[in-house]
Amino acid sequence: MATVLRPLSYKYQWLYDGISQLAALAVGGEKRFHHLPLQGLTIHSESKVLDLCCGSGQATQYLVQYSQDVTGLDVSLVSLQRAEQNVPQAKYVEGFAEEMPFPENQFDVVHTSVALHEMPPSILRQILTEVYRVLKPGGVFALVDFHKPTNFLFWPGVALFLWLFETQTAWQLLETDLVGLLKETGFEVCEHRLYAGGSLQMIQVR
Repeated sequence: MATVLRPLSYKYQWLYDGISQLAALAVGGEKRFHHLPLQGLTIHSESKVLDLCCGSGQATQYLVQYSQDVTGLDVSLVSLQRAEQNVPQAKYVEGFAEEMPFPENQFDVVHTSVALHEMPPSILRQILTEVYRVLKPGGVFALVDFHKPTNFLFWPGVALFLWLFETQTAWQLLETDLVGLLKETGFEVCEHRLYAGGSLQMIQVR
């Protein structure tokens, strides 16, 4: 069940951006936050990159600095319209993450930023399977999302944030072994790092 503030944050771009910027302070700011899943990756100007669940282009703006062939996918037409205004260098496609309108072996890199926690467990598994399908052999899936805090001092802030802005699926992700699910899907884990007292996880799989 969604909270009162969640729909407001999606309706008003300034509120969504403000929340994102505030949350990103835990890792040193929004720019560093969006670069976490990209660190160490080799992305060329011709690399085909998919920004999965791209929203209004918050992370897309950084991806286009690496590649000239970036595609943003999102189910929300309103978000895609905002993304086109914010980051016109990318292409945008409306569609479901669990049923992507792309052929197999399409992308060198698939990226997603704090989106998987919005998915019910059954849909999450479908999305991981789809990511595996659309990636080229040797392609990389890079993501950042919530993780169960390993430092108890971060629990109050995480709990308050989830209570105000997220749904039950975010709490479910905290109890999910995301790395294990990725391995079950067929991915090989390259990097798994925790930040902000363990409340955020960055994963890169091939």
